[in-house]
Amino acid sequence: MIFMLCGTSDARELAVQIKAQGYSVLTSVVTDSAASSLKEAGLDVRVGRLTADEMAAYLKENQVQAVVDASHPFAEEAHRNAMAAAEQASVPYIRYERESLTFDGQPLIQYADDYAEAAEMAAAKGGVVMLTTGSKTLQVFTERLLGLPNVTLIARMLPRLDNMEKCEALGLPQKHIVAMQGPFSKALNRALYEQFGVTLMITKESGKVGSVDEKLEAALEMGIETIIIGRPKLAYGHVFSRFDEISDTLKEMLK
Repeated sequence: MIFMLCGTSDARELAVQIKAQGYSVLTSVVTDSAASSLKEAGLDVRVGRLTADEMAAYLKENQVQAVVDASHPFAEEAHRNAMAAAEQASVPYIRYERESLTFDGQPLIQYADDYAEAAEMAAAKGGVVMLTTGSKTLQVFTERLLGLPNVTLIARMLPRLDNMEKCEALGLPQKHIVAMQGPFSKALNRALYEQFGVTLMITKESGKVGSVDEKLEAALEMGIETIIIGRPKLAYGHVFSRFDEISDTLKEMLK
């Protein structure tokens, strides 16, 4: 059995391909909505977070042969847990990583190493800031930017109750919340920028499948500055960005 950490559309496609090659595949996601998408594709799914120890026990109990980590590029805790669990269970760990997008020489784009640095850069720039990095790290930005006289913070996130409760607890006004589920077209991104008068957009370098290009293309066409937060730098070991590389590696490891 192959144990796969999923949660994105390309992860689902990879899981379907691995299953089509004759492997037994069990996918693992955090939310019920992500599970629904995988079940519709005919995949077996388990739902819920696992610690490294819990995952290691699960791998041993289910005689898992390999772990394929195809979770989101910024799911740092999931990556670390999966690597530790695979080592404890003595099974191979393979990381699928979306290809990065590069925008060398683009004066409207700046890069930040992490969320805190992005918040500091936004504070220095001021203006109307649209945050498209989700709710998990929202507090980093509200603590730094809310209350600044020259900054209006707009947060775009999934329309979930816990997200709205978090916004309220952090003091983010309702009128500055965009609760929508993507993917977002370039036209819709433009409309949102225009609606709020955005002067600065903050995003994560999730790759093309993560709709970063639509956000950026719209922003660049409108002359809006963008801060891109770089991916966490982890020592994955076996890491690939193409499906065929994952398939070839599985064949080699499990032959």
